[in-house]
Amino acid sequence: MIHRSPSSIRGLPAEVIAAPAMRTAALLALCAAYIQGPLTKIFGSPGAIEEWEHFGLHPAAFFAAAVVAFELTASAMVSGFLRSAGALALAGFTLIATFIALRFWEMAPGMDRMMASNAFFEHLGLAGAFVIVAAIDLTKGEGK
Repeated sequence: MIHRSPSSIRGLPAEVIAAPAMRTAALLALCAAYIQGPLTKIFGSPGAIEEWEHFGLHPAAFFAAAVVAFELTASAMVSGFLRSAGALALAGFTLIATFIALRFWEMAPGMDRMMASNAFFEHLGLAGAFVIVAAIDLTKGEGK
């Protein structure tokens, strides 16, 4: 049995979590919905334009194409170059989209309202995570 001091036990999980491959995997996981959604729309989902029409945004085809390009570009940025800009862009986009698509307070009580409410607050958390990514990226090397 190997005995480790408490500081080295904390060090090993920290090393694993801080490893470049783990960081890349975590950033990709954070962006998963912003990668999967556009790819689904590009490769066959017929609902992209209908989605924008449902929310009253016109021209729907323009919004569908612009959002696909935006989500893929911002996700690539979060995973590499200009991470803080991509993360802040996705945070802002997520907040706007959440207030457009998940207006649970306008719904009648019941299961649909509860599901929309849960999704609303999950999206707020996602936006917060993107802000944290940006903050860490902007402050790294400054002793913070």
